[in-house]
This record gives sequence, structure tokens and C-alpha cells, in this order.
Amino acid sequence: MKARVTIMLKDGVLDPQGEAIRHALGGLGFSGVDGVRQGKVIELDLASADADAAKAEVARMCEGLLANTVIEKYAVEIV
Repeated sequence: MKARVTIMLKDGVLDPQGEAIRHALGGLGFSGVDGVRQGKVIELDLASADADAAKAEVARMCEGLLANTVIEKYAVEIV
């Protein structure tokens, strides 16, 4: 079973990497991009056969290591 975790900065947290991307896109001639938020995706191969248990386990992984829950939010998807 695979799990996909999407981690993004919380709303209101400054995103300097996103701003650098937005600026670079403008420099390349891509107009109309008002904002960019940059995040990360982590895919995990899990041994669990129970989707609900796997999702709960991955959420614990996010809380303990994968996401900085002070400034980041995450979403877990079983795929």
C-alpha cells in the first residue's frame, strides 16, 4: 500500500521559496502569476493492509517527523 503526504506552509506563513519562484516566472515572461506556495510531497510504501490504520500511522509520522506542524499543514492520501 502506498501513502502520499502533501506538506505545505500554513496560510499566513511567509514562503520565500514560493516568492523566488514567482519572481523567476515573471522574469521568464510568465505574467499573471500573483502568488506561489512551494511545498513537498512524500510517498511511502507501507506494509499495512488496512487503509484506515495506515492513514493513522502516517499521520503520526507527520506529527513526529515529516512535518513541522507549527508552520506546516499536511494531507495524507492512501493511493
